Amino acid sequence: MSKTKQSHPYHLVDPSPWPVAGAFSGLVIAVGAIMFMHDIKFGSWVFGMGGFLVIATMFGWWRDVVREAEHEGHHNPIVVIGLRYGMALFIASEVMFFVAWFWAFFDASIFADEAIQYSRVTFTGGEWPPKGVEVFDPFHLPLLNTVILLTSGTTVTWAHHALIEGNRKGLIRGLVATILLGILFTFVQAYEYSHAKFAFGDGIYSSTFFMATGFHGFHVLVGTIFLIVILFRSLAGHFKPEHHFGFEAAAWYWHFVDVVWLFLFFSIYWWGG
Repeated sequence: MSKTKQSHPYHLVDPSPWPVAGAFSGLVIAVGAIMFMHDIKFGSWVFGMGGFLVIATMFGWWRDVVREAEHEGHHNPIVVIGLRYGMALFIASEVMFFVAWFWAFFDASIFADEAIQYSRVTFTGGEWPPKGVEVFDPFHLPLLNTVILLTSGTTVTWAHHALIEGNRKGLIRGLVATILLGILFTFVQAYEYSHAKFAFGDGIYSSTFFMATGFHGFHVLVGTIFLIVILFRSLAGHFKPEHHFGFEAAAWYWHFVDVVWLFLFFSIYWWGG
C-alpha cells in the first residue's frame, strides 16, 4: 500500500473486495433461506444463488491469502502467530457449537419426562431412549466409523511428519489416505441414516440425534474438502518443512472432528442408546 520501507513485521493487506462480497453473499443466502422456508416463489433459486456467491467469495478470498503466503512472502513468523490464534479461536467456537447439541441431548435424556411429553409422536413413560424408538447398535456401523476416523487421524499425522521431514511423496500419500477415509466415513453415515427407524421430526430423541451427528457429518465433509485443497497445493509444490501453516490448520480441524466423534460415539450412540 505504501512505497516506503515497512518498519514493522506485520502484514497490512491491500484493499480487498472480498469482505463486502462475503457480507452480500451471506445476505442473499439468508434471504433465500427465509423465502424457501416460507414457500415464497423463487426462494430455492435465491438460496442457490447465495450459496454460489458464498463459494465464489471463499475461492477468491482464499486464493489471495495463498498468494500472499506462498508467492509474496507476507506470512512471516509474526503473522503466522496471529493465524494460529485465529484458527484456535475458530475451533474453540466450533467446540461451543457442539456443546449446545450435547447439552440438548443430555438435558432431554436426563429429564426425559419433561422432554417426551412435548414430542410430536406419543411415547409412554420417562425412559430414554423413549419406548418405541429403535436406536442404532453402537457396535455396528458407529463403531466402524469410529475406526475409520481414528485411522484417518493417524494418516494425517503421517502426512504431517512426512512434510516436516521433507518427504513430499509421504505427504501426498498420507493426504490421499486421509481424504479417502473421510469420504468412506461420509458414505457409511449416509447408509446408516438411510436405514434409520426414526425420522427427524419423530420426537426429541431423533431431533437431538440427527442435529448432533448430522452437523458432525457436515464438518467431516468440510474437513475433507479442506484436505483436498491442501492436497492440490501439495501437488503444486506448496509448503515447506519450516513454513506450512495451511496444512497445520487443516490437520487441527481434522483432529477436532475426530475428538468430537469420540464424544458422539460414547455419549449419544453408546450411553444414550
